[in-house]
Amino acid sequence: MIELTQSQLTQSQLTQSQLTRSQSTDTDAEPLLEIVMRVNGVMHTAMAPARRLLSDFLRHELRLTGTHVGCEHGVCGACTVLVDGAPMRSCLMFAVTAQDYEITTVEGLAPVEGTGVSTMSPVQQAFIESHGLQCGFCTPGFLTTITAYLQENPEPTEADAREAISGNLCRCTGYQNIVKAVLRAAEITQEREAGA
Repeated sequence: MIELTQSQLTQSQLTQSQLTRSQSTDTDAEPLLEIVMRVNGVMHTAMAPARRLLSDFLRHELRLTGTHVGCEHGVCGACTVLVDGAPMRSCLMFAVTAQDYEITTVEGLAPVEGTGVSTMSPVQQAFIESHGLQCGFCTPGFLTTITAYLQENPEPTEADAREAISGNLCRCTGYQNIVKAVLRAAEITQEREAGA
């Protein structure tokens, strides 16, 4: 066995045979699977263990770090993404099981115009106008949840808006401005549809 200090260990010092030897003696290594999925309209392929959570796959393998990981138990909603348009806690879903679905993260919410420039979605714009965020950690989960909600309920009442966000936790805002953002996003959506 070769023993080197951390300062001596550099990429150029390890030969391919040393790398192969060190990998082949690792009996605890979990096999990697090729995972192919469509995320935000783009096909991605990456290697990951079968038990890799979708949240970790998005963040680490695909480098889409907008999906935040809070509780890792499906309680807080920070990791919510859209799976075929429906909100899903990505910390409760294995990446390998997401291969047959269209995944939309917060990075995919902004529509891209014909010029290739993205604009804010109605929900994103409403969060800014209504001051619906403070620290921003929970915001991606709220944005995806509200986006899906407004697809099914385009004219929510204040009570509807509160119910829609009841599965997401925020430690900063007190929810008042998030509720306002839901109502404003519905208005912006209607304004954009009327102007189209």
